Amino acid sequence: MGMRLYVGNLSFNTTEQELQALFETAGQVASVTVMRDTATGRARGFGFVEMASDSDAQNAIAQLNNRELGGRNLTVNEAKPRPERSGGFGGGGGGGNRRREPRW
Repeated sequence: MGMRLYVGNLSFNTTEQELQALFETAGQVASVTVMRDTATGRARGFGFVEMASDSDAQNAIAQLNNRELGGRNLTVNEAKPRPERSGGFGGGGGGGNRRREPRW
């Protein structure tokens, strides 16, 4: 399995097909995803490209980082794992000085 690359600073008009065509100049592409807003469908300005091999990925980083696409200079590097998120709905609020007995 190849390396997954983060591609940042994308134009909001960039399509998966444009990104795939660009990255195919550096090696074999396994998959391309442009991240989109779930409500509007508009691109969010970044995406991920999975290259078929690690050597293709390193080649893509070397060739395409800071390369212009759609009037913007791309940021291309190895994708980092998403940080763990804590579950729940917020930070909970102190509660150290609350009254514990019912108020009648």
